[in-house]
Amino acid sequence: MASPLPEEIIIHPPATGMAAICEPILRSAPDWFGIEKSIVSYVEVIKNMPTVLAMRGDQAVGFMTIEQHFPLSAELHVLCVRPEWHRKGIGKALLDASEAHLRRIGTRFLQVKTLSPRQACERYERTRHWYEAMGFTPLTEFLTLWDKDNPCLQLIKVLDES
Repeated sequence: MASPLPEEIIIHPPATGMAAICEPILRSAPDWFGIEKSIVSYVEVIKNMPTVLAMRGDQAVGFMTIEQHFPLSAELHVLCVRPEWHRKGIGKALLDASEAHLRRIGTRFLQVKTLSPRQACERYERTRHWYEAMGFTPLTEFLTLWDKDNPCLQLIKVLDES
């Protein structure tokens, strides 16, 4: 269970144009974001997608970028928290802020994609466990979406039961 959010952490509402702020956070977590081509791709899309930011003073410590596919459905496109800030409630606070924003605009479904359990990896096992603890449910696997060595697991969360 994550600790309560440290007082010195401020969660900023979704904004675009956050690529330069988010890139160093991605690069701080090479165990999750170690492929240069992927980092460059994430940085490019972060420019135009709403991004919720966690700040400690003038240092960005984490972010979550949302991709709105349709009016009723969105995707948690990328989430990264600096490793030294893991297990301090920042990911949950970012998710809470993102979900509140999505509910306000009428989004009903939130999905996320991560590495499938078919590919053994301890840190992604922790990632999947975290998503499930946050209310996401595994929906389907895409064995070749990314490539055959990186099978994808899609998880979904219902934001509005209506």
